[in-house]
Amino acid sequence: MNAPLEPIVEPMVLRADGGGIATLTMNRPAQFNAISGAMLTQLQAALDAVGNDPAVRVVVIGGAGRAFCPGHDLKEMLANSTEDFIGGLFRRCCNVMLTMQRIPQPIIARVHGIATAAGCQIVAGCDLAVAEEGARFATSGVNFGLFCATPGVAVSRNVSQKRAFEMLMTGEFIDARTALDWGLVNRVVPPADLDAAVAALAGQMMDKPRAVIAAGKRFFYDQLERNLERAYELASDVITRNMLGEDAQEGVGAFVEKRKPRWDL
Repeated sequence: MNAPLEPIVEPMVLRADGGGIATLTMNRPAQFNAISGAMLTQLQAALDAVGNDPAVRVVVIGGAGRAFCPGHDLKEMLANSTEDFIGGLFRRCCNVMLTMQRIPQPIIARVHGIATAAGCQIVAGCDLAVAEEGARFATSGVNFGLFCATPGVAVSRNVSQKRAFEMLMTGEFIDARTALDWGLVNRVVPPADLDAAVAALAGQMMDKPRAVIAAGKRFFYDQLERNLERAYELASDVITRNMLGEDAQEGVGAFVEKRKPRWDL
């Protein structure tokens, strides 16, 4: 008698590579890609892997099925209401967000459907975001008695203080055009154009020197957390080392000589 077949368990984060772009897809479509503890583990591992992969120039994060992400899996949280589980879950979530900022490659959010709570946090935590016209965003935890504290960190660093406060305190949805106006996303396009718009934005960074992009991303976030004087001190140091490096010497030289730069990308 044949043994019963083991059920096929799909990864909760899929990775697809092509042309220097690594696409990470949250893959719980039946749950609209709600973030479980297992998904966090896989997302952390995927980000660590792409961050250390020299073949990857740009990272894209998207969601399978009908939505980007509705946030954490509330059923899992309710079923495991202990300080160890809940505290550990949110610490791991914060580590994922910090990893997104720390890896050298720019990350683009590919947003469709809803992006709420921690899903909105992921959009805000990505360096860039492209949304389809029907996408909607919210930090809606307050509606369930759960203030979106961790999403608030990322959202308040993307949109103005009063708009972030409004999102966090009301839990109301904003549409894609409002998200664009408020600075949460970079582009809004028809659904059929979403992939092309993401690819076009990624392509604008593909022909720039890898080291300059990595140093620029690191500087951008470092200076945001400093006062004005310290930010300029850091900027002066970064741009000095950049100008004296091979990439700027070649790029500036090519500009002066009216030719295309020959970078080792």
